[in-house]
Amino acid sequence: MKVHGYGATAAKKDLVPVTFERPDPQAGEIGFKVTHCGVCHSDVHQVNDDWGNTVFPSVPGHEIIGRVTSVGAGVTKFKVGDHIGVGCMVNSCQTCEHCQSDEEQYCIGPKGATLTYNGPTKPDGTNTYGGYTTHMVVREEFAITIPAGLEPEYGGPIMCAGVTTYSPMKHWNLQKGQTLGVAGIGGLGHMAVQLGRALGAKVIAFTGHESKRADILKLGADEVVVTSDEDAMTEHAMSVDLMINTIPYPFDPAPFISVMKKNSTIVIVGNFISIPEFVPADLVFNRIQIAGSLIGGVKDTQEVVDLCAKHGIRPQIKMIKMEEINEVMATLKENSADHEFRHVIDMESMHAQVDGGKAKAESIEQPVRGEVVGA
Repeated sequence: MKVHGYGATAAKKDLVPVTFERPDPQAGEIGFKVTHCGVCHSDVHQVNDDWGNTVFPSVPGHEIIGRVTSVGAGVTKFKVGDHIGVGCMVNSCQTCEHCQSDEEQYCIGPKGATLTYNGPTKPDGTNTYGGYTTHMVVREEFAITIPAGLEPEYGGPIMCAGVTTYSPMKHWNLQKGQTLGVAGIGGLGHMAVQLGRALGAKVIAFTGHESKRADILKLGADEVVVTSDEDAMTEHAMSVDLMINTIPYPFDPAPFISVMKKNSTIVIVGNFISIPEFVPADLVFNRIQIAGSLIGGVKDTQEVVDLCAKHGIRPQIKMIKMEEINEVMATLKENSADHEFRHVIDMESMHAQVDGGKAKAESIEQPVRGEVVGA
């Protein structure tokens, strides 16, 4: 089927309208019309080739909501008309020890997990195109059920920002009554605050922006600490059991280490680039860990979607049209202190262009399907 979307043809260039052919759903696969797609800070890094692994052309989008239009042979969980979601993965080997333990994001099969866009973890010429498009295909096992109580426009960011912060809370066994620190209150951090409260933790939010204080408290944080306030940081020394650090660029870890209790853990979920040199003495003397966590598996993703539906947790979003995407990405590059924490593309704006015959797009090569089902 012919698909329209927006993609980058080279690093650090604006996204442009593109068109390509997606294969029709095969056995075990679902075809769906994309209705909404969240804009993640990772989309900016990927199209800029900040991580040095981008396969161009790159069509971003891994916070995807849609309505099923067709199902392949053997599909049992979904039917035409269902609302579904797709997060950061569309496939994995499904047989390795990590896939068998519901952690497909750590797949050690021959190709690793197949990312929703930009292909396998280690690009080998195979590419996948994401949710900034009119239609998609996904393996049934990687589709998320969107509960009736969750409005579709909110679902996308939960499957990225939500699961990325929920998964480490679950893995490090955050307990009711413990203190959760959240560093960086943007797209990921504002979800972490709400999820931590839902799990019964006391939540302390650490931010570099005093202007965000009132909004963060409305999210449910018990306290807000501005990291440049040395007195406030000293007051909270050795007070945090688990910290989810969502800052997406290099940062000095020393101030955050100072607020951690003995036997505590700082989990990095946003910074893939580097950590500046620091003195590790406090790690040694207080048995503090600095760890990392990558998104979450399909099971965790479904859990956090259901949790948000049950507890009325919603990402704070600003709806945009597809043609506004380059303006939004420019804002994200500047790490703006904007109070709309997550942008969501109303893909009806793209469908309207196509249906009205106004979509002028550059034709790009069809993604190689090969062994990577769901591309």
